Amino acid sequence: MFKSKKLHFIVLVLVIISELIGKHSFKIGVGTVVLLPMLYALILGTITTLSKVKIAGQNEIEESGSLISVTLMLLMAKYGTTIGPSFYDIIKASPALILQEFGNVGTVVLGVPIAILLGLKREAIGGAHSIAREPNVALIAERFGLDSPEGEGVLGVYLVGTVFGTIFIGLMASILATSTSLHPYSLAMASGVGSASMMTASVGSLSELFPNMEEKIKAFGAASNLLSGLDGLYMSILISLPFAEFLYKKMYKIKYGQDPLPPKYIDAEKEVQK
Repeated sequence: MFKSKKLHFIVLVLVIISELIGKHSFKIGVGTVVLLPMLYALILGTITTLSKVKIAGQNEIEESGSLISVTLMLLMAKYGTTIGPSFYDIIKASPALILQEFGNVGTVVLGVPIAILLGLKREAIGGAHSIAREPNVALIAERFGLDSPEGEGVLGVYLVGTVFGTIFIGLMASILATSTSLHPYSLAMASGVGSASMMTASVGSLSELFPNMEEKIKAFGAASNLLSGLDGLYMSILISLPFAEFLYKKMYKIKYGQDPLPPKYIDAEKEVQK
């Protein structure tokens, strides 16, 4: 964990710079965008990996990837302390927290047809079966392998979500909070999509807009994210992934007028090309 002094020094410098920049918010139409230090750290961290900059090399990139799970455990432990004081409020909202997991099917309904329309094939299954966070990447890796089309799809969405997901969900939370009648607690529950970084960005935006509700917003967001991490993977295994494969076959036949090739034939074609 501490074998790369260079990696930890880079992270420390990025954290200090991001905290010095601080929080900033500005209006976009009816919404309010809240920029948090985490976003600056993400952008600066990406810049350090660029070939022209060469601050962080391949060793640092690989080692930082293995440390993500450790840092996320610390983050979730911190959020766990906010759940306790609001335990009874969360219990009252439990049915809503559990039912929201069926929203994962929405990624399939929207994502697969659009992916097929754009010309993607089995990549659509990996990329659209979920929001493609770490558990979903592991699921696709175990089921198809990351060098498969499904693996390419899930990794593509994972990388895009890592870079733009926090910006998108933070902006969406701000706009919905300021332009609709949705309650801040419902938006906080919707923030728990299974990604600690996205949930933190969304909850941070809501907390800035409703400082008097900050503790309960954090509690609902953390509890929702925890449940998404627990049952979200089972939803993917039992419902979303099979549904994504089913919808992919139907949409493929509509667009191309024939059934798609099974994965084993695609793998055989790749071997021939090699």
